[in-house]
Amino acid sequence: MEPLTERDIRTSFVNCSKGEAKRLGLPRDLADQPWDDLDFLGWRDPGAPERAYLVAERDGRLVGIALRGSSGTFRGFTSRSMCSLCLTTHSSGGVALMTARRTGEAGRQGNTVGQYFCADLACPLYLRGKKQAAVGGDLEESLTVAEKIARTRVNLDAFLDKVSA
Repeated sequence: MEPLTERDIRTSFVNCSKGEAKRLGLPRDLADQPWDDLDFLGWRDPGAPERAYLVAERDGRLVGIALRGSSGTFRGFTSRSMCSLCLTTHSSGGVALMTARRTGEAGRQGNTVGQYFCADLACPLYLRGKKQAAVGGDLEESLTVAEKIARTRVNLDAFLDKVSA
C-alpha cells in the first residue's frame, strides 16, 4: 500500500458523515507505518478504543470504513478465537467483534454488519510474520504468504461488499 495522508484517509470513508470523518482519531504513528507490508490500514481510535477504522484500496480508489469494536473479548468453546479476515488465531482478547454501519439508507436506518477481526487490525503484519499472536497464532497451512494475502483480500472485499450492499 502506498503511504496515505491524513486527507486521503479522511475523504475515503463511505459509512460515516464528513463531520465524523473529520473528527476521528488517526494513528499517532501514521508516518511510520510499514506501508510496504500493509494491504489495508487498520487502527483503533487512540481517544476512543471502542472505535476502529479500516482503509483499503479497492477498484483503484480508497475505501474507509468506520467500525465499532467490542469492549469485551470473544469467548467461544475454547480460550482461542480466529480472525475472519486473516484466519490468525489469538488467545483471549486478541479477536474482537467489529461492526460497521451500512452505507446509504440502510445505514441511516441503523443497519450494521459485523465480523470477528484481529482486535488490533494488524492482519497484514500477522500474515507476513512481522507480528506474532500471543499464543498459537498460525495455523499449519501449505499456502504461501502471497496466497494467504490473496485470501485475506477476498475476505476483506466480501466484508466491504456487505457494508455497501
